Amino acid sequence: MTVTIYDVAREANVSMATVSRVVNGNQNVKPATRKKVLEVIERLEYRPNAVARGLASKKTTTVGVIIPDISNNIYAEAARGIEDIATMYRYNIILANSDQNEEKELILLDTMLGKQVDGIVMMSDAVTPKLHQSMDHSPVPIVLAGSVDESNTFASVNIDYFQATKDAVQMLIDNGHKRIAFVSGPLSYTINSHYKLEAYKTVLNEANIEVDEQLIIADDGTYDSALEAFEALAKIENPPTAFFAGSDELAIGLIHGAQDNGKKVPEDIEIISFENSKLARMVRPQLTSVVLPLYDIGAVAMRLLTKLMNKESIEDHSVIIPHRIEKRNSVK
Repeated sequence: MTVTIYDVAREANVSMATVSRVVNGNQNVKPATRKKVLEVIERLEYRPNAVARGLASKKTTTVGVIIPDISNNIYAEAARGIEDIATMYRYNIILANSDQNEEKELILLDTMLGKQVDGIVMMSDAVTPKLHQSMDHSPVPIVLAGSVDESNTFASVNIDYFQATKDAVQMLIDNGHKRIAFVSGPLSYTINSHYKLEAYKTVLNEANIEVDEQLIIADDGTYDSALEAFEALAKIENPPTAFFAGSDELAIGLIHGAQDNGKKVPEDIEIISFENSKLARMVRPQLTSVVLPLYDIGAVAMRLLTKLMNKESIEDHSVIIPHRIEKRNSVK
């Protein structure tokens, strides 16, 4: 049978209110009484009922976390950052995968709210109008992690994707390249279309280099699509000598595509990626990459959420974490 707070109170010969104060860390309990209650709790293996405590306090100390895919290393890094800070502030998390599907995101959002979570951390590559509307009606605070809300309605944590992309492409220009390809995942993802691609075009224009639409390929963001992209670009009349890749997986596909075509990296082809996951160090040559600090983004997002849940004052709802480029061997 489940041990209840009443059982503990009876065994310790104290009131249920005293047991509750001990469980919740209230200091207004005599040390001897606290010791006796804790001994009974241990002996009976009592576990406080989180649902009952939530009903009493109107808090469940639970946070919902919705991410595209936990099996993806970068999202796993973000989830770890979220969990570490949640643990520090004594929150439990409910983690769910959305598969970057709008319908599933909406269902998961409703599910989290139905579980009476105190707040939600959301990671989405595209805050669609439907998702925005649903989030806007949430009775609990929501923080976006590594996701852009261009209306600036919700608290968010990101890096400056536009400037980071400019810095990466400028590095290739500084190395003497004028034929620089842009290879990314879907342009339906806000960061790809409104930040990375726009930055790519901007920095080329600033360098008086014509933007050639043939050099822009946006597909599903997979390794295989990068292999196909390299094959297609190698066949055009004036092929690229350098590539900006929207992710490490894409960059590795480009490296292997170059090698399959008898090209050496970085001697013949230079490549910069955007992510800096573990893959960047595992491939040969190792990738020069814009560092996307997903662990830090997740951790800061969770800390921001704790402030919102506790109604603390927030100086800036849109937090921008500094970025940098980790230079390795895929550029000269």
